Amino acid sequence: MADAPTPKPWIDAIHAYVPGKSTGADGRPLIKLSANENPLGCSPAALAARAVEPQRYPDPDSTALRAAIAQVHGLNPARVVMGTGSDELLNLAAQGYAGVGDEVLFSRFSFSVYDIAARRCGATPVVAPDADFGADVDALLALVSERTRVVFIANPNNPTGSFLPRGEIARLHAALPADVLLVVDQAYAEYLAPEDDDGALALAEAHGNVLVTRTFSKIYGLAGERIGWATGAPGLIATLNRIRGPFNVSNTGQAMAEAAVADQAFVTHARDHNRAERTRFVAALEALGNHGLRPLPSEANFVLILFGGALTAETAYNGLAERGYIVRWLPGQGLPQALRITIGTARQMGDIAAALREMAEAAK
Repeated sequence: MADAPTPKPWIDAIHAYVPGKSTGADGRPLIKLSANENPLGCSPAALAARAVEPQRYPDPDSTALRAAIAQVHGLNPARVVMGTGSDELLNLAAQGYAGVGDEVLFSRFSFSVYDIAARRCGATPVVAPDADFGADVDALLALVSERTRVVFIANPNNPTGSFLPRGEIARLHAALPADVLLVVDQAYAEYLAPEDDDGALALAEAHGNVLVTRTFSKIYGLAGERIGWATGAPGLIATLNRIRGPFNVSNTGQAMAEAAVADQAFVTHARDHNRAERTRFVAALEALGNHGLRPLPSEANFVLILFGGALTAETAYNGLAERGYIVRWLPGQGLPQALRITIGTARQMGDIAAALREMAEAAK
């Protein structure tokens, strides 16, 4: 007889999610460019909405917030469900439609939560080969089997910043069986120019097997409040509502997110800032190509840099920490040769670029 409870084997196989760090190895606080947070903070309107009664339970259905989201995106609020961050919704999508003996499919070098979501419900994670560090539709479709129940695609992708255009998302969906759920994780969608929309919201409105998830953690600057949302067919939303937490978005979170989504001028400002600083930063990195540094094309609020010269990613990571910055080194995600760096302020990105140049030249 066991002397303690034994977890299910698929739970034992999970490698817990590792968030971006905010301190150095010695515990010293560093400027945090490791978690893709908004360097501009959040909308002043969202800050002003914080005063709520903490003794009261929140609206379990987030009614006003769902209506505000639906108005901005042209959706039916009945087809919107809220989550404790989009992470909760990604996990619920797998839990609702996959289990022991089923498969959950996603691309190599995509969001690490997909593997956790698959294993958490006892399903088998299946990893498709990438195409130059981005998702490959043909590689994904080649691995669809009779056991496939959920396909995750992050667009733009984390941690690589790659992006599949509308035609590729449509092609992926069209080739999937109707009983396979396609989850399009759009955590970084607001960083895209409006004309670059990948069409997933329209697919979710028109079809019964597409779920789109979004978050208030990135461009809206509300990561600490843990607010996500999803939209899809009524049956999908009903499933997630059955298994989500009953009060999964706090009073404060609902009030701040409702004010934030109404302030689309702040979203535009944050998008413009990100595009300008990302362009400037990438240009500085491309000038270091002869030192083996390669920034991957990014449509998000970060850049993944590959190190192929004398300066290694680990050395650069430690060197930036010595200079007061913490970024994301990714050996645990199969990218020991890469750093993911969040786009910060103009000064921060200038400092990072100068530091990488100094270290690259010293390593020659």
